Amino acid sequence: MSFDRHLAEIAREFPQWTIWRSDAGRWWATRHHPLSARQRDAGCAMTIDADDPDDLREQLRDQESRAEEPQRRTGPAPP
Repeated sequence: MSFDRHLAEIAREFPQWTIWRSDAGRWWATRHHPLSARQRDAGCAMTIDADDPDDLREQLRDQESRAEEPQRRTGPAPP
C-alpha cells in the first residue's frame, strides 16, 4: 500500500489527530486539541511517533484509550 493511502486511512480512523510522515521516514501524529490535566496524568501525549503505519495505529489506539479513561472515572455515578 502506498504511503499516501496509509496517511489517508489513518487520518480517517483518527480524525482528532494530524498524521504525517517525516523526510526521515518516521510516522507522526499530533492532537488537534490540548490535553486536560487528567489526560496528561493518564499518560497521554500531544505528539507521538512510530517506525511504520501499523505501529502508529497501535500507539494511537493506546492514546485514545488513555484519553477516554479519565472521563470514565469521572463520569456520572451508576444508578
